[in-house]
Amino acid sequence: MSETKITREMTIEEAVRQYPETIPVFLTYGLHCIGCHVANWETIEQGAQTHGITNFDSMMQDLNKVAVSTGR
Repeated sequence: MSETKITREMTIEEAVRQYPETIPVFLTYGLHCIGCHVANWETIEQGAQTHGITNFDSMMQDLNKVAVSTGR
């Protein structure tokens, strides 16, 4: 991947606020807590671990593809 806009250390809320277009990606991978109060302080990596997401690297790649495509 040539450009990384979303990192594993970002909170879920931070990623969604900056790139709302990523919401479907989070939902597809089973990270449904995008509207939950925990999303304010839980990192993407922590959320993925909590929800048992085993294909984390793929999710991060897909999140960044969407973020890069926004042109922001």
